[in-house]
Amino acid sequence: MTERYDCHYCKESLFGKKYVLREENPYCVKCYESLYSNTCEDCKKPIGCSSRDLSYKDRHWHEDCFHCFMCKRSLVDKPFSTKDDQLLCTECYSNEYSSKCHDCKKTIMPGTRKMEHKGNSWHETCFTCQRCQQPIGTKSFIPKDNFNYCVPCYEKQFAMQCVHCKKPITTGGVTYRDQPWHKDCFLCTGCKQQLSGQRFTSRDDFAYCLNCFCNLYAKKCASCTTPISGLGGSKYISFEERQWHNDCFNCKKCSVSLVGRGFLTERDDILCPECGKDM
Repeated sequence: MTERYDCHYCKESLFGKKYVLREENPYCVKCYESLYSNTCEDCKKPIGCSSRDLSYKDRHWHEDCFHCFMCKRSLVDKPFSTKDDQLLCTECYSNEYSSKCHDCKKTIMPGTRKMEHKGNSWHETCFTCQRCQQPIGTKSFIPKDNFNYCVPCYEKQFAMQCVHCKKPITTGGVTYRDQPWHKDCFLCTGCKQQLSGQRFTSRDDFAYCLNCFCNLYAKKCASCTTPISGLGGSKYISFEERQWHNDCFNCKKCSVSLVGRGFLTERDDILCPECGKDM
């Protein structure tokens, strides 16, 4: 006696009929499609055993239903994108949603490299220096007047040149006598220390820090022999080619200040009238 071979679900005999094995259990086509077939996202009908089941992110389509939402062209074995759960061919997606190149105004296709700056996008080959027309790529660049420049071209065309070293000044800098300097080049003529950010003065068009200027050119106090700068509004006393700091202009004997008072001289000394009356 021949053993029966029935559908696992409806128990109908499968002899002479098509069937499908699932987990080693046989099913007639009708039961299998009813129990296990996926529903097509497009036509909402079951995807039967005789149809190709195309899937993407747990969603399924008949082969004939797997097409672009906008132009209806088949996407089978073709690249595609999605927007709001809709399938789109790359051309429709690009025309509708992709960035437009700021230079050539054409669509920047998905998957191609693009450059972005301040809300604008470019094809990599369109993002070029305004001066030399070479692609900038990932190199540093400087925007000016709605154009982009590679650093060497910007320096050649726009950057001021340091009056000392003749090289471009790209950041910062110091202006002295209407001429531009790098901070590192603007130095004291005497000690070569940077003058940027500190007080300085000049002589014969050369800049000096206050210490060097005083040591080199300031007159010396007749009392303490240290330089009298006269800078910053500091006061000093001058008499017969000699100078004193205000604080040093005192009577040699009693040390009283003689600023604004009469005084007498005895050789190199200055005396108040009281101390000088016995001269």
